[in-house]
Amino acid sequence: MGSGLAGATGRRLRTEEGVELAVLELGDPALPTVVLVHGYPDSKEVWSEVAPRLADRFHVVLYDVRGSGSSTAPVPLRGGFTLEKLTDDFLTVVDAVSPDRPVHLVGHDWGSVQGWEFATVRRTEGRIASFTSISGPSLDHFGHWIKKRAARPTPRRAGQLLGQTAKSWYVYALHTPALPELAWKGPLGKRWWPRLLERMEKLPTDDYPTKSLPVDAAHGAWLYRDNVRSRLARPRADAYAHVPVQLITPTEDAFLSPRLYDDLELWAPELTRRTLRAKHWVPRTRPDQLAGWIAEFAAAREGGRKSERQILAAGPHADRFAGRLVLVTGAASGIGAATALAFGAAGARVVAVDLDEQGAAGTAEKAREAGASEAWSEVVDVSDEQAMEKLAARVAAEYGVVDVLVNNAGVGLGGGILDTSTEQWRKVLDVNLWGVIHGCRLFGRQMVERGQGGHIVNTASAAAYLPSRALGAYGTSKAAVLMLSESLRAELAGEGIGVSAICPGVVNTNITRTSTFAGADRGEERRRQEKAAKLYARRGYPPEKVAAAILRAVVRDEAVVPVTPEARAGRIVARLSPRALRAIARLKLPV
Repeated sequence: MGSGLAGATGRRLRTEEGVELAVLELGDPALPTVVLVHGYPDSKEVWSEVAPRLADRFHVVLYDVRGSGSSTAPVPLRGGFTLEKLTDDFLTVVDAVSPDRPVHLVGHDWGSVQGWEFATVRRTEGRIASFTSISGPSLDHFGHWIKKRAARPTPRRAGQLLGQTAKSWYVYALHTPALPELAWKGPLGKRWWPRLLERMEKLPTDDYPTKSLPVDAAHGAWLYRDNVRSRLARPRADAYAHVPVQLITPTEDAFLSPRLYDDLELWAPELTRRTLRAKHWVPRTRPDQLAGWIAEFAAAREGGRKSERQILAAGPHADRFAGRLVLVTGAASGIGAATALAFGAAGARVVAVDLDEQGAAGTAEKAREAGASEAWSEVVDVSDEQAMEKLAARVAAEYGVVDVLVNNAGVGLGGGILDTSTEQWRKVLDVNLWGVIHGCRLFGRQMVERGQGGHIVNTASAAAYLPSRALGAYGTSKAAVLMLSESLRAELAGEGIGVSAICPGVVNTNITRTSTFAGADRGEERRRQEKAAKLYARRGYPPEKVAAAILRAVVRDEAVVPVTPEARAGRIVARLSPRALRAIARLKLPV
């Protein structure tokens, strides 16, 4: 038993057929019940990281599917694993653990295949409150999907069929008589499979797979033999979901194409889609994200529809960011505030960080109003290493490990390099560069240690690659941020953590009114601040567009993102004609 399930209570349930099912329960039975159903060749321990993350809000139930883990196998095996008999098992469990209330069903892999059966057959109506499907299609829907593409084989549809056929190679292998059993009970189950999972899926190998894997996998071959060919050949015409469905699709799944779910709205009228940049075994690799989505979806069914409406109205990125923890520095105003609100509107949990306590608190409140599932404010000076260390520890302890970090805090500084004082150099480097370094090191290390991926966004500037006689110190700090981001991206690629450098250009924010100007007295500095503010206001490029670019950069895992037209044009010129840029750099800016 995995350490995450150490506090669970167990029981054994006997079906009318005589199969004994091993059941574990966590949390208060008075709370709404979530039932987690594992796939092939897993046992219930595949949920050992997800279950405890749900147990403070739900009564969590896991059981070994017949023939797996501590549950007994049917006799004979042939014909003992049909979806009809698996439905009997499910009803046996839910009637015992939640006799008076419907349960929230979650299935992964073959657990999801079963879940689609449970969510569409009439005899389970009223026993399921919601269904979360992960990496496992309905065999009936799959059958109709194949028939539709075979009936009208356009090049696109033929490509989809061929692509999924290649991904489904293991299905054919498991239909081979006797050989799968011999392989699983031999070196495949005892040595090769755990190594393959560790290498290809990068799974932690502490308590998973369990020692029962060889026998579990041998028994589970009958899941395929008893169901796949018959259902794909004769799919049910009435396989409509009678419960709200949340579909979570790992975009890098080696076994299932996302195209399988193209027509799913036809079969699931109340459908919420999520996508996750991950491989197949997300219960092991992304338990935080998975638990967050499961909890949010189930809570929406228990506590009214407000949360779900917010998710559905949150725009094109709600499927990626709902429930994820996003921390934004420099969030009191400008690009930082707009970014915090954009993530909030996408359903994320937001931590708004700024030296301005009132401004950060205001952004957190607006993020909640925009649709953030939760939002908090924190006060910190990003240039203070000890303060940032305390912030990182506090955030991890109180809110969890950050999924998306936006290092946005920055200060403006105009003037020539020779006019810039040592004190001004220190300030611009301490905030613009060291603030980013502190954030990357502290929160990036937490992401790596958690092992569930993540993304870091660093706000650089078009000044990072556009030299200017009037922005020497500022451009230097931003150029360093750009190189830091590129280097860190290479370093963290193997950890599943993306890094993006955002280069906004001329954006209408209040940074112009707070910038300092080297070599200018206070009166001259104020004049230049006002002139710069008017210039940026006339340009009229809003910070909300930068925020949208940041969300797209995280979704697409973009490396360097010039935002405004002038930033994009400057990036091109910097690559094609650096001599021209050096000539332009000699011009005096109109401030």
